[in-house]
Amino acid sequence: MGTALAQNPDPMDIRACSAIETDAQRLACYDKATGRTQMETANRRQDRAAAGSEVVTRAAPASHDVDRAQSLLDSRWELSPESKLGTMNLRGYRPTYVLPYFVTSNQNQTPHSPAPDHTVETPAGLQNAEMKFQLSLKTKVWQGVFGDQGDLWVGYTQSSRWQVYNKELSRPFRETNYEPEAMLVFNTNYQIFGWTGRMAGISLTHQSNGRSDPLSRSWNRVIADVGFEREGWTVMLRPWWRIPEDRKTDDNPDISNYMGRGEVQIVREWGANEFALAARHSFRSGADSHGSLRFTWSFPLVNNLRGFMEVFNGYGESMIDYNHHATYLGLGVSLLDWY
Repeated sequence: MGTALAQNPDPMDIRACSAIETDAQRLACYDKATGRTQMETANRRQDRAAAGSEVVTRAAPASHDVDRAQSLLDSRWELSPESKLGTMNLRGYRPTYVLPYFVTSNQNQTPHSPAPDHTVETPAGLQNAEMKFQLSLKTKVWQGVFGDQGDLWVGYTQSSRWQVYNKELSRPFRETNYEPEAMLVFNTNYQIFGWTGRMAGISLTHQSNGRSDPLSRSWNRVIADVGFEREGWTVMLRPWWRIPEDRKTDDNPDISNYMGRGEVQIVREWGANEFALAARHSFRSGADSHGSLRFTWSFPLVNNLRGFMEVFNGYGESMIDYNHHATYLGLGVSLLDWY
């Protein structure tokens, strides 16, 4: 009987758990057999994806059997062997939120681009206050691209700005951005200045607003991702290269001088709060020196519902505003944060 248990352990039989070699899986077996699967500990959180049913273990629950904590980046990208969940599991990617109040003092009434026939001549009559919401999901489509190394993910992010309070214009959607991506992600483990180099990746990204001239905007990029972390902190370095387009069909030939050639993302978890800062820059001087800062704060409200605040200053809050400088403030709720 002991041989049968070792070969094919029943997770509901606590005796079978001792036959499991992997620490994380053995602990999960004990939890399930003793009815502890619903217990929330200080080192565990839920991945609030669209399905809302998948629980991802960030770090091991309190136990002397497991002393290796799962990192923030590991909880998001399944980097270590113990965290692999296989393919085609729908996961959260970037924050998913609804901001009923998203306001600026400098709404872009006449979007323009140096491309021919890409300038709006008549002010649109837009209001400064609108609603913004974002949905962002990803899934792993290939685990172990190079043997045991490298996972291929695909992601999709959609963000919309809705003039919901503008009755005179019949409450139109001012701007919606679509961003599909393919990302090859690798697990790393090295130390530098007290930080752990946790991941490296490269992605192919398309972003556009799906509109016709004069409002059409789009670009394609190859983005490198290098992730570092220490307790409660995550830093992502993200330089990118814009894939050149034919100048005759390029909607926004100067977009890199405004929306940048790279960014730094910093995420800080402090208690139940999550703070994030993203800084972009063109890496050019003089008249081509432009950039932006985006700050977000997520805090608990009820169960998985969290408050969400966003402040943006600079160029490129959206594709249509890529060369428009403004400050925005948004208040609302989120269902999924960075971590």
